[in-house]
Amino acid sequence: MQVDNIHIGDNLYLKPEFRNNSGISGNKFRKLKYNLEAVRLLKADTILTFGGAFSNHILAVAMAGHENGLQTIGVIRGEELEGKIHVNSTLRRAKELGMTFKFVNRNDYRYKDSEAFLDTLNKEFGEFYHLPEGGTNTLAVKGCEEILSEGDLKFDIICCPVGTGGTLAGIINSSSHEQTVLGFPALKGDFLKKDIANFAKKDNWNLITAYHFGGYAKINSELIGFINRFKAEYGIPLDPVYNGKMMFGIFDMLKTGKLPEEARILAIHTGGLQGIEGMNMKLKHRNLPLIDI
Repeated sequence: MQVDNIHIGDNLYLKPEFRNNSGISGNKFRKLKYNLEAVRLLKADTILTFGGAFSNHILAVAMAGHENGLQTIGVIRGEELEGKIHVNSTLRRAKELGMTFKFVNRNDYRYKDSEAFLDTLNKEFGEFYHLPEGGTNTLAVKGCEEILSEGDLKFDIICCPVGTGGTLAGIINSSSHEQTVLGFPALKGDFLKKDIANFAKKDNWNLITAYHFGGYAKINSELIGFINRFKAEYGIPLDPVYNGKMMFGIFDMLKTGKLPEEARILAIHTGGLQGIEGMNMKLKHRNLPLIDI
């Protein structure tokens, strides 16, 4: 379903994709839509995928499996997490939804996309429908092409947080050539450009790499303060891994003139709010302020 854009101020609007579905929300709903159709067409009964400790994708796949009567397997990065499921809100919920886990060490996890590693998993679990980490594949990009509506063509700039790049690629494909699409990576570096280019059909995009706050899932008091002020002022929660960093970047770029104040800007809120609880656990251990839920 399409959700109404929210006016943040001046020429800035936000598309709350986290409200697009009562169950699996945000870009995960979009990424899974056509993959679930493929699972039905193939008459598969098991989905296997990959993710980390607080992966939005892992929980979304577990929920999709539960809702569609499918078995789900999550290959999780980090052997040490096997004994900590009960204190990890994401993994605990995924297990409650019926997901089976396989925990692997970080070195082995690097080979998750290799045929040899997948063959090993096939021998252990039998036949499965393979979804890559983050869920990005051709069918996921197709689903994300449905995020923008016809009315969104009036905007000059579209902004989107970036994990694996599938959501950004879908938005690029459905944007007009006159629009500029900006991706705000949650990971350090611009190595995702090649991956995105494999799926993107236009060249009207760029990555803004200055707002990763040190890398994936890295956060500091400045970002926490911004997220909490944003929720207090606009009533909209932001996750600290993806959307919080993007919105911080947009506000900073408007303030410093790196984005023209007259430009009509649409920011895509991709969801991921379930990760706040896990992040707050980490922040509490570090004696940092917590994120308002």
